[in-house]
Amino acid sequence: MTNFFKDKVVFVTGGAKNLGRAMALEYAKRGAHVAINARTHSVELDETLSMIAAIGGRSIACIGDITQRAEVDQMIENVKQEYQRIDILINNAVTHATQAFLELDYADWQRTISVTLDGTFHCTQAVVPLMIQSGGGSIINMGGMFGHMPVPNRSPSSVAKAGLAGLTRALALEFAKYNINVNYLAPGPANTVRDPSKPFQFDLSRIPFGRFTEASEVVNMVMLLSGQEGRYITGQSMHVNGGVFMNN
Repeated sequence: MTNFFKDKVVFVTGGAKNLGRAMALEYAKRGAHVAINARTHSVELDETLSMIAAIGGRSIACIGDITQRAEVDQMIENVKQEYQRIDILINNAVTHATQAFLELDYADWQRTISVTLDGTFHCTQAVVPLMIQSGGGSIINMGGMFGHMPVPNRSPSSVAKAGLAGLTRALALEFAKYNINVNYLAPGPANTVRDPSKPFQFDLSRIPFGRFTEASEVVNMVMLLSGQEGRYITGQSMHVNGGVFMNN
């Protein structure tokens, strides 16, 4: 059986840690070349690059703010110079505002929405022409349960992720003629490292499986949607959350 991902080029936004890191590592294990975006240089980014090198993978860092088109264009040009193509785009970067709605600062509201929606806009517009030149590709927009069920103090994330689900369907329709599938993946609460300044609590009793999502379970769905077996799946919102959305 051939390895579909061998020598594919993957661009992952927000790829330095947590689910972004897990996806980047799995692609590298499968022989893909991975371009890892982060807004700033960090210890976590260096660790991820080192992990990929340790398994014999190839990766490059792409430092830049995805809400700024000039920075996105420069990052994509750097990837093009290194690998000549991009086959898979993972729009994963995210930030959260965690105040109650009446206490929200407009800048926090705007930043949360901009990273998810403007970032996806810029990266997708910059990457898709390369996919078209190569005969197709896959785009996965990383959503979340915030876009589908109410969670206290996460109103900007709810707006951003719901918008991303709608954008996914629109792009899936437009890009099908280019052999590009576009899907939205909504993980449930996951066992990842969290920012202590942005606390998140969730009642496990609301999850029928009774536990948080493991990163590997999300990654497995990413591999399916961007792999050969998932080529005919497009415009879908896939929930990997142990039934929490169903149970809401």
